[in-house]
Amino acid sequence: MRDNVVHLRTPDPDAPLDDLEPLREIVGDARVVALGESAHFIREFTQARQRILRFLVERCGFSAFAFEYGFSEGFALDRWVRDGADVDLTEVSEAASAWGSGDLMRFLRGLTTGSGRPVHFAGIDFPEAGGSLLPALIPLAEYLRGVDADALPSIDAAIATAERFATASAASAAPAWAQLETAEQDALTATLARLLLRFRGLGPLYVERGTLYDYDVALRRLEAAACGDYMLRAMNGLFTGTGLPADMSVRDRYMADSVGWHLEHADPDTRLVLAAHNNHIQRTPVSYGGVLTTLPMGLHLDRALGTAYLPIALTSTADHTAEMRLDSSTAAGFTVVDTPIPPPEPGSVEAAMLEAGVRFGLVDLRRAPVAAVERLDRIRSQSGYMHTPVADAFDAVLAVPDATVEEGLAISGR
Repeated sequence: MRDNVVHLRTPDPDAPLDDLEPLREIVGDARVVALGESAHFIREFTQARQRILRFLVERCGFSAFAFEYGFSEGFALDRWVRDGADVDLTEVSEAASAWGSGDLMRFLRGLTTGSGRPVHFAGIDFPEAGGSLLPALIPLAEYLRGVDADALPSIDAAIATAERFATASAASAAPAWAQLETAEQDALTATLARLLLRFRGLGPLYVERGTLYDYDVALRRLEAAACGDYMLRAMNGLFTGTGLPADMSVRDRYMADSVGWHLEHADPDTRLVLAAHNNHIQRTPVSYGGVLTTLPMGLHLDRALGTAYLPIALTSTADHTAEMRLDSSTAAGFTVVDTPIPPPEPGSVEAAMLEAGVRFGLVDLRRAPVAAVERLDRIRSQSGYMHTPVADAFDAVLAVPDATVEEGLAISGR
């Protein structure tokens, strides 16, 4: 760590960028640079991402930013980020702010308008963090009205059922979904499956009646609804102890494919910054207690892009972090809690950073001696640890000394 660290001066996004110049060599020719975080809702992680994003846009030619935000909702936010045209700015801004990402989005908008070059925003996730199928199904119904009116009764039936469990996140939607009768759950799954097969079978006809791009967007929205429905079953299984191992992989595969979708529909020279939790961007499988939980987005992106994919983990050596506790009294089904944590464990990235005297710094793990990085077998994840060969999971790690839990989050009732 001591021999390979790039010491950074500040997380301030508006500060001069010269101390980040070594990042240019780390990034190299990568087309997708993923910036993680060991916990959501930490201010310093947001600031560090803003600063790195600014560097990659202004000095390395990156022109797209992808985020753990609904694929379907992302198109409106992209318009707001670029020029605000035809978008209810208050509604979009509040939606982003509710999840602690409002500052990041406003920064992205300022970066776009201030630099004179458009930075496109790309949503990659299920609607409402898996809490609702409606942001995908409602525009889908409008699309079908123009290309396949015969399918409208099916999509309307799916919307009627989805309205009964729509909430702010999967943590609250899964219990609400579980209150449906089994026949209703199965009918929704069957309807979405039939619509998806019809979409694919009638694709040429839909394109003839509209455009190829509109068809591609609508298909991706339908895939979000079908996968989101699957995830509600998976989440309910997780909560009740009846789920299948690695069932959560469906979401990560959808996000990976969404990144690919945006790259496919962008200019060939587009380079993209991707922001998501460390657990999503890592190349290695996610396991807890020796049980396989997820094949993460990063694993799929690594297989699709090879060396063009570069994951950078963000972590903190602070003695507290943000933890998400299940809480049925909140709209999202959980509360964000500022949680004390013990000193870093031996073998962790955080312990190595402290031992090396790294306060605020970036380490290229590819340059470190193999014998050294092989000893790094864990990295903080929320208030616990993700046990994985760290140097296999990530190409680099950025450590910050502080971890300020965001205040005023609508999801936590603060």
